[in-house]
Amino acid sequence: MKNKFKIKFLKSDRERFIAADPFPSIVIDNLFDRSLMNEIYNLYPKKDDVSWWSYNNHFERKLAFDRVQDLDACFQEYFNFVNSYSFVRKLEYITGIEGIISDPSLRGGGLHMIESGGKLDVHADFNYHSVTGWKRQLNMITFLNKDWRPEYNGHLELWNKEMTKCEKRVSPEFNRTVIFKTSDDTYHGHPDPLCCPPEIFRKSLAVYYYTHHEDNLDNLEYRSTDYQKRPLDNNSEELEALRLKRRKGRLKDSKT
Repeated sequence: MKNKFKIKFLKSDRERFIAADPFPSIVIDNLFDRSLMNEIYNLYPKKDDVSWWSYNNHFERKLAFDRVQDLDACFQEYFNFVNSYSFVRKLEYITGIEGIISDPSLRGGGLHMIESGGKLDVHADFNYHSVTGWKRQLNMITFLNKDWRPEYNGHLELWNKEMTKCEKRVSPEFNRTVIFKTSDDTYHGHPDPLCCPPEIFRKSLAVYYYTHHEDNLDNLEYRSTDYQKRPLDNNSEELEALRLKRRKGRLKDSKT
């Protein structure tokens, strides 16, 4: 592991993260060992290889898988490292957040895959880990897409807190990692349906990080994913009612 994971964040990286618009974030290419990421790319499970969680409703159409222990060793190597003490300490340095906690259970994270027509509307993520009560602080997404074309859509969008403007768009290129702060108004997503050929999927690895907090665990105001309306989206009472329902929990879960 020591030979593969020689990662060092610089003072300039910390400054870029803290100063980023519309909220603290950083995009880093080739953060992880390219040979390992190529191995993960080549062994990434296909749609029929594993039992994916399928999210299919008005706001999200994606596949997710978190049982990395069932996959090849390269996946376990990656997730073991990004959840390790040494990497978490590096995240504390670059973000300025103290007491970061990793989540080896990968609740909500792991492997994400979007097929043609899929999307993930702009949203703020759930605020507390529903099992431990930890407060969510950071997302880290590493993309695994080679020869991705702009016309496929699939860019990660970062929106301002007023939901009036997309401030940053990140193409999901191979071995590109995005680390960003999460809070009630760190709105992000890839809301335009993918326009890629049916044999091409938007693939990524997702890890979330937390901290302890001083709130009374019996009185946590847990909120699930908070989907937002863009200025160009249709406005309707039915959709707003669905958004309110989604903030309380998932609309539909199933296994493929």
